Amino acid sequence: MPYFDAASAAPLHPVARQALLASLDEGWADPARLYREGRRARLLLDAAREAAAEAVGCRADELVFTPSGTHAVHAGVAGVLAGRRRVGDHLVVSAVEHSSVLHAAEVHAGRGGSVTEVPVDRFGAVAPAGYADALGTSTALACLQSANHEVGTVQPVAEVAEVCGEAGVPLLVDAAQSLGWGPVEGAWSVLAASAHKWGGPPGVGLLAIRKGVRFSPQGPADERESGRSPGFVNLPAIVAAAASLRAVRAEAEAEAARLRILVDRIRRRVVRLVPDVEVVGHPDTRLPHLVTFSCLYVDGETLLHELDRAGFSVNSGSSCTSSTLTPSHVLRAMGVLSEGNVRVSLPLGTPAEEVNAFLEVLPGAVAGVRERLGVSVAAEVEPVADSVELDALGLRCPQPVIELARAILTVPVGGTVTVVSDDEVARLDIPAWCGMRGHAYLGESPRPAGVAYSVRRLL
Repeated sequence: MPYFDAASAAPLHPVARQALLASLDEGWADPARLYREGRRARLLLDAAREAAAEAVGCRADELVFTPSGTHAVHAGVAGVLAGRRRVGDHLVVSAVEHSSVLHAAEVHAGRGGSVTEVPVDRFGAVAPAGYADALGTSTALACLQSANHEVGTVQPVAEVAEVCGEAGVPLLVDAAQSLGWGPVEGAWSVLAASAHKWGGPPGVGLLAIRKGVRFSPQGPADERESGRSPGFVNLPAIVAAAASLRAVRAEAEAEAARLRILVDRIRRRVVRLVPDVEVVGHPDTRLPHLVTFSCLYVDGETLLHELDRAGFSVNSGSSCTSSTLTPSHVLRAMGVLSEGNVRVSLPLGTPAEEVNAFLEVLPGAVAGVRERLGVSVAAEVEPVADSVELDALGLRCPQPVIELARAILTVPVGGTVTVVSDDEVARLDIPAWCGMRGHAYLGESPRPAGVAYSVRRLL
């Protein structure tokens, strides 16, 4: 069964498996002890740290291992904010950061700190000038991911790091999605990553803190990992993580070129094979293995189930699921269509045949979901009124947009359709629908129940 969700967790790399099994025999003792077994474990830990630091591009004594990438992010954000509390309590993040960063920002705000979100463009990229405008004399820390986890857009980290350096503000980079493809460029200050993103075992994170960055570890003191990550290290997993990182880096250039061809094939063909599809994320400045697209008039959760039944494991940033009625914060910040969202992220070694098979299955899966939702291509009809108001209260994504598509032909060119909806997804998907279908979005207004979204027919 083709697995196309490497952005969530990559399959365990063969080198990681070998290193894990070998280190279970050699690395079970406490590396802090001076007897023979402890010294052997210490040698393994030091070698893993050296290998990981080389891949990150930092000194070995600047890097510690943590229980996860999320733990690394939380420890990094909290430690720098505490270390620089005399400077101020202002934190700057991008609007499309991973939830681990945004959750850390929420905790900081809940404790009285201030947070500024830097907006992104329609491709999901920040502008360095946006960070320059956000930084101030009280800014203690800025955060920016190296590449987006939902749409694959690579961020201008080096340029933002330069802006932060001129302002005297450290920059924390979440490199979870990109580190397996290469080191993060630029003069970043703190970096966090997670081994299961590059084919290492889960439960291992990296936290690198450059010399000179004021850092105060939070929580009870611990003598392990320079006091920055408490608890007994999972040495076999750490050894496997470092070994697999070195292995994937050795093949990264060739594999990136190969996977980019496959992803480009998906980007080109999906818009030809499936009507009413928007491919999101930057077309060029992006991760080589990841592509995301959204399908109009499609329930995202149902589409994922259809693809799973067809033998393909993919993910989604869609809001259209039974578990959440709010759009993905990434898609919302980009202002793109969220309904029927599919993220394909190819693991190392994915054969072209699997991608071709996916493209053969996708059109039927989308058509089947649309048919069950009652979507049909409406023929031209005589307009019945200059303006129409639709009551879509209680209807969930993608139904409000489906009702809008049906109603737009019942007004003349220049006429308006107003959709009253209590689904937050409509705030994102109705304007996106207008952009895709060539109509004018007039804005929204509150109603006693829900919000009214107005659209003018232009075609």
